[in-house]
Amino acid sequence: QVQLVESGGGLVQAGGSLRLSCATTASAFRLATMAWYRQPPGKQRELVASINFRGTTTYADSVKDRFAISRDNAKNTVYLQMNSLKPEDTAVYYCNLKLGASNEYWGQGTQVTVSS
Repeated sequence: QVQLVESGGGLVQAGGSLRLSCATTASAFRLATMAWYRQPPGKQRELVASINFRGTTTYADSVKDRFAISRDNAKNTVYLQMNSLKPEDTAVYYCNLKLGASNEYWGQGTQVTVSS
């Protein structure tokens, strides 16, 4: 059973920074595409950033130049560095792992709240 455990969320003032971490038990982590999603209050879940096994990254337009996704295959961990945070970044952030066509796993989510 693959587990993903997020950490690093919290309350921060606008303009501040947070770093989220997601540790996984997946033995094939180095082959997986990892992603961060978020779900703002009352809204649908949306993709924030992803990183594939080659290290290629993608970002939502709303977070480009502010957020950075990275991975450490030796630690089976993916990170999301969030800078210049805005109140609209307030959401529950979820870690996602995709391996192959049919294997997908989610973390339990971590709350990020940005005060104005």
